[in-house]
Formats: sequence, C-alpha cells, structure tokens
Amino acid sequence: MKKHNFSAGPCILPQEVLKKASEAILNFNNDNLSLIEISHRSKPVVDVMNKAQQLVLELLGLENKGYKALFLHGGASLEFLMTPYNLLPIDGKAAYLDTGTWSAKAIKEAKLLGNIEIVASSKDKNYSYIPTDYTVPDDAAYFHCTSNNTIYGTQMKSFPNAKGYRVCDMSSDIFSRQLDFSSFDLIYAGAQKNMGPAGVTLVVIKEEILGKTGRSIPSMLDYKLHIDKESMFNTPPVFALYVSMLTLEWLKNLGGIPAIEKINQTKAAMLYDEIDNNPLFEGVAVKSDRSMMNATFTLTDLTLTDKFDKLCEQAGINGLKGHRSVGGYRASMYNALPLESVEVLVNVMKNLKK
Repeated sequence: MKKHNFSAGPCILPQEVLKKASEAILNFNNDNLSLIEISHRSKPVVDVMNKAQQLVLELLGLENKGYKALFLHGGASLEFLMTPYNLLPIDGKAAYLDTGTWSAKAIKEAKLLGNIEIVASSKDKNYSYIPTDYTVPDDAAYFHCTSNNTIYGTQMKSFPNAKGYRVCDMSSDIFSRQLDFSSFDLIYAGAQKNMGPAGVTLVVIKEEILGKTGRSIPSMLDYKLHIDKESMFNTPPVFALYVSMLTLEWLKNLGGIPAIEKINQTKAAMLYDEIDNNPLFEGVAVKSDRSMMNATFTLTDLTLTDKFDKLCEQAGINGLKGHRSVGGYRASMYNALPLESVEVLVNVMKNLKK
C-alpha cells in the first residue's frame, strides 16, 4: 500500500514524475545510457536545463521581464549568504523579517557581511504568527522575508512595500499559490519541498540588480557568473534537475499555479476544519497566519498520543510528527499530496474522537 506522505521535506512528488525519473536512471531518452552517467555538457542534459529554466519563468509569469532562473547547489542555506554577497553594498544596510528558524539563520549569515536591521520578529510567541506592525527603512538595500515557515506552520498572506529590492525565501511554498512574482527582485527555494528531490536550489533573479555592491564575490557565490555560465559553472546535480523539470511539466499540464492553488486551498480547508471542530485537537499557528502548506497541531489530551499514532500507522500515514521545537504534529500538504491523503488523516482524527 502506498503511504500517505505528509513529510515536511524531502517530500512527496507526483507518482508519474517518480516513474519517469526511475526509467531515466536506467535508460534516458532511449539512448541506452543512464541519466546519471552522461556528461552534463551533452545536448540532452543541456536541453533539460533549458527547459526547466523556461518552465520556471513561464509558470511564475516572469518571461521577458528581465529575470533569470538558475539551478544551483547548497540549498536555501547557501542563499542566506549569497543574497548579502550579491545585494548588500559595502557599508550598506539590509532589512530582515524574523518569522522562524530559517529567517533567523538567514539573518545570522547576513550579519557576517554588514549592518542588518530586524524590522520585526515573532520569536516572542515561538513564531506562531506573522508580524504586521512594522515598516521597512528606506535606506535598506533590500528587504528579506520567508514566505512560508515549515516548522511553525505560518505563511505570509501579504508583503510590505520596500524602497530597496525585495527578496523572498519561498522554499516551502514556491509554485503553490498565485502571487505577483514580478514584485520580487530575488526569489530562492530549495527544491525538496515542492519541486524535486534534495540537491538543487532554484534562484529567480532580476538580472539588472546585480553588480552594484562594490564587493569582490567568490566565484561560486556570484549570481552574475552563474547567469553567464547558464547554471553550468560547475557540474549541476543532474538527477535533481531532471526531476524538477518533470515536476514543473506536471504542474503546467495540471493547469499551472491557478489550478494547484484551488486544490491546495481545498486540502488545507478540510484539515483545518477538523482541527477547529474536533475537541481533541488544537492548532498551533494563529488562524489568520496559518500555512496552506504546513498545518501544525497538537492533541489536547496527551494521554491519547499513543492511540492516535497507532491509528495513523494503521492508516498508512507517514511523516506527521511535528518538529522538535514545536512538538505535536505537522501535516505538510505540498502540491503533489493528493486530496485522498488529507481525507484519510481527517477520518483518523474523527475516529479518535469516536
């Protein structure tokens, strides 16, 4: 029985994508060669890179708007450092919104290179909400935020105005909902939440914002160099890139972001409705800031933990345990998670109540 995979990441991928990817491991493009044993400079792999980049810009509505899509290494964690290296001028200032573990890590890295102002933080309540009462200083070279907080189950519903560049870590909700993506100058996302396996990182950047910091940037951290080399400065993670391309194709064929957003809204509404109406469960995040991707909740009676866990196991539910800093449970409902899996989880919650 295929399990209902609520893992927070690496996460569930579409079954048809997994099938095509597994076939490519043995025989890619009917060339009787494995995808992972051919040169990244060969035409078939270059075609994969080009198609993946084109699909990114098409799905985000950023074609012909001066943006480049890059597939790089190091996860979002390396972007925490690459962002200030490429956008923070010497003796300049950047503004950061602190809404969780990952934004806090981004702040830590940025402080290595310059003056960082934390405009607001929700750390006072264990990151259970998104701050709203703040302004971005006009002298900040850029404003950085995290759109969705995987650990705490919060999600930004709107984004503040900023005179400088707008930067967003969209690792855990990229391609899941409609936004004006052209209002951001730099978007980055680890693939392993909503796009592919671990090992590749998507960066979408407006090319005109680069080269203005006065810094000498190490080669591997230089966005301009990666653009010039078309994400091929060094050997890309070919398999992760290919699976990401297949997932982007799957999303396009489904109807793109508008189509998947409706599905995601249905899944989230179904689960949150049960959390709110079942007296045995309680949500962690403030209702107005709840994530459509990661629902965090706890049992109101901890003596029922073993029983609930057993029911989940019997139902084939996987990856539901909450992060250690929050506890309880976390149901990650990324794009590829079928509605059926949410229905199974809700039925288990109902059965526990019975």
